[in-house]
Amino acid sequence: MPTLAVTNFNIVCSVLGGFITIFGLVSYLFKEKFYLSEALISLLAGVTFSPHAADFIRPLDYAGSQANIDIITLYFSRLVLGVQLVLAGVQLPSRYLLKEWRPLALLLGPVMTAMWLLGSLIIWGLVPNISFLHALAIGACVTPTDPVLSNSIVKGKFADKNIPKDLQKIIIAESGANDGLGYPFLFFALYLIKYTGEGGAGQEGGARMAMSLWFGETWGYTILLSIVYGASVGWIAKELLHWAEERKFVDRESFLVFAITLSLFIVGTCGMIGSDDVLACFIAGNAFTWDDWFRLETLDDSLQPTIDMLLNLSVFMWYGAVAPWAAFNHNTVIPIYRLVPLGILILLFRRLPIVLALHKFIHHIEDLRQAIFVGFFGPIGVSAVFYIYISMEFLETIKVDGVVREDAARLSETIHVVVWFLAICSIVVHGLSIPLGKFGFFLPRTLSRAFATSSNDEPQSFHIGGRVSAVSSGVLRERRNRRGQSGATTPTGTTSTSARPIYKIGGTVIPDRDRGTITPGTRAATPESANPQPPGDRTIRFPDE
Repeated sequence: MPTLAVTNFNIVCSVLGGFITIFGLVSYLFKEKFYLSEALISLLAGVTFSPHAADFIRPLDYAGSQANIDIITLYFSRLVLGVQLVLAGVQLPSRYLLKEWRPLALLLGPVMTAMWLLGSLIIWGLVPNISFLHALAIGACVTPTDPVLSNSIVKGKFADKNIPKDLQKIIIAESGANDGLGYPFLFFALYLIKYTGEGGAGQEGGARMAMSLWFGETWGYTILLSIVYGASVGWIAKELLHWAEERKFVDRESFLVFAITLSLFIVGTCGMIGSDDVLACFIAGNAFTWDDWFRLETLDDSLQPTIDMLLNLSVFMWYGAVAPWAAFNHNTVIPIYRLVPLGILILLFRRLPIVLALHKFIHHIEDLRQAIFVGFFGPIGVSAVFYIYISMEFLETIKVDGVVREDAARLSETIHVVVWFLAICSIVVHGLSIPLGKFGFFLPRTLSRAFATSSNDEPQSFHIGGRVSAVSSGVLRERRNRRGQSGATTPTGTTSTSARPIYKIGGTVIPDRDRGTITPGTRAATPESANPQPPGDRTIRFPDE
């Protein structure tokens, strides 16, 4: 006998599939008319279906423990970032990193460093009972701009109308490269915390050991190795695909999905050797399309954007379900009345001041308006969540007598609460900025048009009679002028308007009342009737006129 099987798998498939299906029905309306980002919509859907609301999605039931939820979120974020960054690298033109190394060096050097320091200062000032070294670790998590959320402002109708192509490309390049370059900022603070600690509680080796590990492991093994590995894998993949395509060994479907499978390979292999898979994916995407061949071949194909959209909808829906919503109001590190101003100040002053100060040195930013746009749209999203769990994983290794050190445990909780809150603030604010900005721009003009009246309280556009009279008199005057070109005059001395015959469709002349009657079907005995074709500027009337 049939029975109901309301299992977790069936529920997840139903909810995820139903949401994406319904969103697909109105996706153009939301994204291209209302300018709402799919990240914001997915996040709200995740909250709606989470245990905090409808309780359809139960992450704790699937994972079994909070630790497993953290691991799933970390790996899911790695997967999304890896695919996104390979696709971001493929989108850039040939040799883009080499051609635009100066503005990119400025964005990834002084700008990114200033973002780290400014963000850390704000966090240090608003989070109670925290050292500046701990604030540096938290600030490093929110320093990179997110490539997933950046796509919402560099793709679509709004971007095509308002953002120059060169500016779109530099935003893509910066958001792709600085994700992987968040490691040095983060581990600079984490190594010092581990080996110096608070009150001399650090492990053996002190600051010297911390700096040697920072230069050796972080810069040497994590950053440089990932750059070399990503460039090598991307170049080899490009050459192999060229070779296979020339010999007709690869079909169209495998050709289109090649970049996505390449990202999975890099995420897996870099994860096994412990290098920076995020940066390696971006470098590999650039090397893979170094000659622009693959980008141009897939320019009109929609498979890659489709996979991109499915991953975005899924990951932000998951974020909405697993975000620590209750912890924002009930935690031991920061009260909610400090979290809210912290989110506002981070979004306003983490990036905007330094971009305004240096925008004249970046030739892609042409004026102050574009500088404000680039300074404000530095979203915090998937990359920040990724660094939350990288930090927490590292802090769990700082132990004394088999127990996580007290300052490390407190920092882990602070990072978890603060960075999650800042990421959600960015998703909401940057997801609503464009529609609210458009509404604020058009609302005053709409109201002014609605309340504008003429002297007689009637809009000028509704004086139809006057407009029709003016148009009619102009048309009649032009017809009289044309008809009077023969020079014939009436007995009153005015120019005759009957000098030129008027024809029906088919060539039959309509009789003039003053000249007598002409039998239908016959040609008029006028000089014009000698020409079998009527003149091109003649007036044609229908038989019922």
